[in-house]
Amino acid sequence: RNRMAKKTKNTMLLYGKNSVFERLKVDPGSIKEIFLQDNFKVPRIEELISSHDIPVARLSFKDMNKIKHAKNFQGIIAKVDAFGYASFDELIELPKEKKSTVIFLDRINDPQNLGVIIRTVSCFGGFSLVIPSHEACEVNETVLHVASGGENYVKIAMLSNFSNAIIQAKEQGYWIVGAMVSDDAEDINKVALPFPLGLVIGSEGEGIRHGLKKHLDVRVMIPMQGAKLSFNVNMACVILCHEICKQRRS
Repeated sequence: RNRMAKKTKNTMLLYGKNSVFERLKVDPGSIKEIFLQDNFKVPRIEELISSHDIPVARLSFKDMNKIKHAKNFQGIIAKVDAFGYASFDELIELPKEKKSTVIFLDRINDPQNLGVIIRTVSCFGGFSLVIPSHEACEVNETVLHVASGGENYVKIAMLSNFSNAIIQAKEQGYWIVGAMVSDDAEDINKVALPFPLGLVIGSEGEGIRHGLKKHLDVRVMIPMQGAKLSFNVNMACVILCHEICKQRRS
């Protein structure tokens, strides 16, 4: 059992009922084996495990905790293939009517925030994500747990050079919109957004990097009538995505 549970650099541990359930539905081939706590009983999950003939072991809480020490693994852990990033070309080189809205996440360091953003955009649909390979959180086990299966429904690319990527997106017909708090930013609810759209969201502390600002076609802000604070980055993402979806439909 210990040999089976050993993680390699080519695998990750997915934990929690929703995360494993969505993976079983969408990409069961990526699952190498599953560990269930001895008292685990969720028929819909157990039936899928059985139907895909995935190796399974029932273990005590103590042994499960040795495999993945997490606050709440909800009685289920799956050893899966390491996360596979999409190529950036795959994201942007589509016919106009099939182009997704590409969100460039400039230096999101908190895995909780990245996980929530993945879950958010998967719920809205029609979005893809780009994250930097430096000074940012990668798609790790915590991110996947928070995403609750959302990673199965959204393509995510990882790049070293955001400026080049934005230029490349523009060559493919994308308009680049930056979300920021500044005097020259327009109210997101009042500006007619151009499509296909690339949205740049900056880090919570520093906002969008200066080198990226020169590539922006439009600057938008979320109107706030209350306290002069700021929205958490994942909450800002929800508000922006909602408005994008509304305008995309109309």
